[in-house]
Amino acid sequence: MSKKKPGTPSSTIALNKKAKHEYHIEERFEAGLSLLGWEVKSLRAGKAQLVDAYVLLKNGEAWLLGAHITPLSTASTHVIADPTRTRKLLLHKKEIAKIVGKVNQAGFTCIPLALYWKKNKVKCEIALAKGKKQFDKRATEKERDWNRQKQRIMREVNR
Repeated sequence: MSKKKPGTPSSTIALNKKAKHEYHIEERFEAGLSLLGWEVKSLRAGKAQLVDAYVLLKNGEAWLLGAHITPLSTASTHVIADPTRTRKLLLHKKEIAKIVGKVNQAGFTCIPLALYWKKNKVKCEIALAKGKKQFDKRATEKERDWNRQKQRIMREVNR
């Protein structure tokens, strides 16, 4: 995947790096976001965090809670901006039904992974995930370290 400049189509706004460490990601979905004008301006400036964010499923709708969008001082002069307000996720009913079924039955949780631009729209990548145990986290860390070391050794050999 190529890196793109901020503000260009399909560029990443914010990543939830903690999610890949804490959870086994099973299935991913792309959801639209219902935003206010000042939020879009802040997202264009890259002022968003998904660290403690999660998805709440209520009354057949999906909501993004805990996502922090820092208001720009120039964009939100006439509006009282709430950086952590609850934002509606836009998904098809079939997708919501599938997510609700897995969350209720199989012990999955629904978490946001990334915010990104797709054409001129802000999209949120959400995932069905299961929590990792402590030994799973250690195994993942060991595997990552081993892959890093392997790359170093291969670079040394190829010189």
